[in-house]
Amino acid sequence: MLIVDDEREIRNLVQRYLDREGFAVIGAGDGAEMQDVLSKRLPDLVIMDIRLPGDDGVSLTRQLRSTSRIPIIMLTSKKEVADRVTGLESGADDYLTKPFDLRELLARVQALLRRAEEGRTTGTASRGVLCFSGWELDISQRELRGADERKIPLSTAEFDLLRVLVENANKVLNRDFLLQVTRGRSTMPFDRTIDVRIGHLRRHLLTGHGDGKQLIKTVRGAGYMLASEVHYRDPAD
Repeated sequence: MLIVDDEREIRNLVQRYLDREGFAVIGAGDGAEMQDVLSKRLPDLVIMDIRLPGDDGVSLTRQLRSTSRIPIIMLTSKKEVADRVTGLESGADDYLTKPFDLRELLARVQALLRRAEEGRTTGTASRGVLCFSGWELDISQRELRGADERKIPLSTAEFDLLRVLVENANKVLNRDFLLQVTRGRSTMPFDRTIDVRIGHLRRHLLTGHGDGKQLIKTVRGAGYMLASEVHYRDPAD
């Protein structure tokens, strides 16, 4: 696991705590140190401060997300709602506001790692391809592909959210349900996590063909719905 934060005290605190919980944690103070770590090994998860010298956490998250689906937790300011939104928009899977409780950080780390591990399983229920409106969502490969076979990069959180929407196509799903099944927690007041990720998915679906906004509909006062027929294809076919 890698923590990227320019405050040495926070890095050391997180490292010591997670070490005691059985995790191997490496610290980096900025983007250059992060890249040095990544050149030697790819961690299972990254904890990224949004405020960093040089390339900030948003830029580094976008760089990571362009080549990897590694889970990312963004550390943001409690006062700046814009930071939390920007962090999610850059591709972070979750966020935590400073100052934070180490037990909450541990819970979010464990939840993200559990989701990532579930995504790597190859049981019968996880090997299918869900086809909808010209798109293919490959469950085992955790990939979204367009009609031209072009792969659309999705973060872990984006893939999990799209999978829930596709598996429940033409049903209205409220925000609290979506956050609970994808991240294992309930929404807090003014929590825009799901709204931001829905926006991401709509933009991804626009990159291929059709109207992403019409495919994922907003049902005012109720939630979101994927409006499409879905059929299952065995990857062996």
